[in-house]
Amino acid sequence: MSKVCEVTGKKVMFGNNVSFSINKTKRRFDVNISKKKFYIPEEDKWVTLNVSSKGIKIINKKGISAALKDARAKGFVK
Repeated sequence: MSKVCEVTGKKVMFGNNVSFSINKTKRRFDVNISKKKFYIPEEDKWVTLNVSSKGIKIINKKGISAALKDARAKGFVK
């Protein structure tokens, strides 16, 4: 499963975890991704998406059709 949100395009970020003594250790900042099924009434079909929590908020606010239209325009969903 890819660690990229198909609605927002968020992906895994790498960085340094800096302690008080300025020791740097490499750290991964994972995205909170879950696989969910959504129903699109205009096309009368179900779609399975890898969605982050931010993506679910966008879908609840705009609606699944508008969110997928914006994601396709940005190139996150095929």
